[in-house]
Amino acid sequence: MTRTKTPKPFSYYRRLPRAEQAVYRKSDQQARIVLPDPASLAAPIRILRTALTDMPGTAAQRLLVKRAVEDILARLCHSLDVPPVAVRVLSRRPSGAGGELHALYTLPAGGRPYIDIWLQTARRGEIVAFRTFFRTLLHEFCHHLDYHLLGLENSYHTRGFFQRESSLVSQLL
Repeated sequence: MTRTKTPKPFSYYRRLPRAEQAVYRKSDQQARIVLPDPASLAAPIRILRTALTDMPGTAAQRLLVKRAVEDILARLCHSLDVPPVAVRVLSRRPSGAGGELHALYTLPAGGRPYIDIWLQTARRGEIVAFRTFFRTLLHEFCHHLDYHLLGLENSYHTRGFFQRESSLVSQLL
């Protein structure tokens, strides 16, 4: 019988306070999110793909992308019985010394959570490829699930987090 080693936590784990290390470990233990009916998202995902690939640079593109993303998120939230999350589809990614920001999940105190996601790359201003855009959206949605489905006090980038993200992607694409 072969014993599998428990993977080492990411390096920042050691800098976390003990209570946050417990949150990290809890996050790391959950590797999958099972969607009850992934096929129900096929139509809005197809609309999103079309908007990102067939309409680059058109005035209607951002609106169509926003509507498709809102539909996808609403269906995901409903199917997983979590509170809704708003989305803002923005034009060009901000960038700085730390690199490009692709998207951002915000959980305001007492307010509705929201995701900011950018359509264009920072350097060249090109429309983000569908798969990259969609995976980024699901990444931010996983932060939402950490708080509202898994009941975590914080949302860390753990191996479990990235496995949950991959599990959603594999069910939907």
